[in-house]
Amino acid sequence: MSTIEVPAAVQTFVDATNRGDAEAFAAAFTHDAELDAWGREYRGRDGVRAWDRTDNIGVQAHFTLDAIEPGASPGTCVATLTVTGNGYNGTGPMTFRLRDGLIASLRIAP
Repeated sequence: MSTIEVPAAVQTFVDATNRGDAEAFAAAFTHDAELDAWGREYRGRDGVRAWDRTDNIGVQAHFTLDAIEPGASPGTCVATLTVTGNGYNGTGPMTFRLRDGLIASLRIAP
């Protein structure tokens, strides 16, 4: 596994979650972002905010970034995160596609 430097948008995703900053969290995504969480799909920043309320900051999630590596295609990376809080708890991969310094898509699945 080769590691890469953590992209700023991914670091913002982690930091905003950990401090409970919903506005900074949503701002890390493009206006037309796509988020796929275990097959549930969300579109745009409004969709990202909805997911955040029900599955992330809304359930006091906390992320520990364990590893990050290049993704299978250009502009992507795979972060392994440990999640704790009052929702999902566990460790797994999150695949980010970045565009213009922001998160254009996020896929959460095994």
